[in-house]
Amino acid sequence: MLPYPAFDPVALRLGPLQFRWYGIMYLLAFAGCWLLARYRIGRPGPGEGWTNAALDDLATWTMLGVILGGRLGYVLFYDLPTYLADPMEIFRIWNGGMSFHGGLLGVLAAFWRFARKTGRTFLNVSDFIAPLVPLGLFWGRLGNFINGELWGNVTDVPWGMIFPYGGPAPRHPSQLYEAGLEGVALFAVIWVFSRRRRPEGAVSGLFALGYGVFRFAVEFVRMPDAQLGYLAFGWLTMGQVLCLPLIAVGLWLLLRKGMAPLPEAPVTPRGKRR
Repeated sequence: MLPYPAFDPVALRLGPLQFRWYGIMYLLAFAGCWLLARYRIGRPGPGEGWTNAALDDLATWTMLGVILGGRLGYVLFYDLPTYLADPMEIFRIWNGGMSFHGGLLGVLAAFWRFARKTGRTFLNVSDFIAPLVPLGLFWGRLGNFINGELWGNVTDVPWGMIFPYGGPAPRHPSQLYEAGLEGVALFAVIWVFSRRRRPEGAVSGLFALGYGVFRFAVEFVRMPDAQLGYLAFGWLTMGQVLCLPLIAVGLWLLLRKGMAPLPEAPVTPRGKRR
């Protein structure tokens, strides 16, 4: 058994102000994704035709989509009765309670708005951003771990941990499993895949499929939300149910035009792609 680090959820106190690790993880996620997006601008593949100004505009709407969609998704999908009883709890984001699937819907809405405004296709926008998302997921799962939430089932594996609110038995550190799979592994796969020009939608499809499969697998060792429990068959969780459409859409996007690299764009005498 490994000891669970005794984290103070508040990273810094300045008088009445408190800076919590959970919020800092979100700031790191947004900053890391923005820097990687700046690096991708103008490079072969989805980065072609993007500018810093377009990225900054998209980033603003994407951040709103993540926060609003993630919070409302958790309220609607996971714990609606609690928030109906105390509506002000919706605004206490520092207490945790964000849904990836809700955040994804918020982000897709931001993509749709941006695509219409700039004359791009929806899939062009999603292909550009998809390789960056696993980095944000990595930091988000570390925030869950620091908060001591979303732990796994009771286990006897050597790396099991006793979480502050998880009872006396060791549990799977499922937050770290997700950080490794949905964050590190998925980032590596999609980053390499997207370095070549691909059919429109292929990069987005690989993300949807990869996330759906990794999340579905980890849910087998992650405790379901107490207010929901298992939904069917004694093992199916809400997270797995919400991943099924992602897996289906990912497969469709990958198969509809194939995944083979496209020819590189022609190069001008000055070495710039047209």
